[in-house]
Amino acid sequence: MTDHNNDNTRTIAAKSPPGVISRIRTYFLTGLVVAGPVAVTLWLVWWFVTWVDGLVRPFMPVAYRPESYLPVQIPGLGLIIAFVALTLLGFLTANLIGRKLVDFGESILSRMPVVRPIYRTAKQIFQTLFSKSESSFRRVAVIEFPSPGMWSLVFLTQSPTEDIASRLPATEYVSAFMPCTPNPTTGFFFYVPKAAVIELDITVEQAMTVIMSAGIVQPGAEAQAHGSQARLAALAETARVAQAARKVEPTAAK
Repeated sequence: MTDHNNDNTRTIAAKSPPGVISRIRTYFLTGLVVAGPVAVTLWLVWWFVTWVDGLVRPFMPVAYRPESYLPVQIPGLGLIIAFVALTLLGFLTANLIGRKLVDFGESILSRMPVVRPIYRTAKQIFQTLFSKSESSFRRVAVIEFPSPGMWSLVFLTQSPTEDIASRLPATEYVSAFMPCTPNPTTGFFFYVPKAAVIELDITVEQAMTVIMSAGIVQPGAEAQAHGSQARLAALAETARVAQAARKVEPTAAK
């Protein structure tokens, strides 16, 4: 009889709703999953806007700054001015007169010994990153690095020029950039034999996410994240129903 009562007690305990601590933990995780990405996105946007404002504001006369007439500072004005200025510069450069002015400025920079290599390198980088050609990062691959059996993500860029390829061992090479984790703006660049490269069917954005998250977020993890969020929401709903049931039980007992 005692064993039977113990079995009933275990069954009731197993079916009992989660406790207060478990419900609080579930609610907290649900709120964190919902609010965390929003908070990070807003913080990055705010940082970028204030950073651009800090660059543009010193060039604005004090008389034209909104805070000269308003009690608060309006963020984003520098970003708007920078956008308008860059668009206007692009429009002028597309014309014949603007093109001549740009060529004249480049000819002056080309005569400066220290400034010339910096300007040419920066120009090539910007033309590569923001052009619509296939020379920018549009292919993702893995190579065996830094030792056999270990694989690293790389971005494939232009093939080496004929002058460089003629001095490399006789095989076809590709240019590869391997970014570092979690800061993808630094990394290693090298020429690697094309036969040693395994191209992946993922986008550059997905590869960047893997690198910046140190592998925590993998390609295709968005669907899993939505599933996890749905599971958390289900747990929260279960806890809410259990809490409501506990409130009803004392009333039913009376």
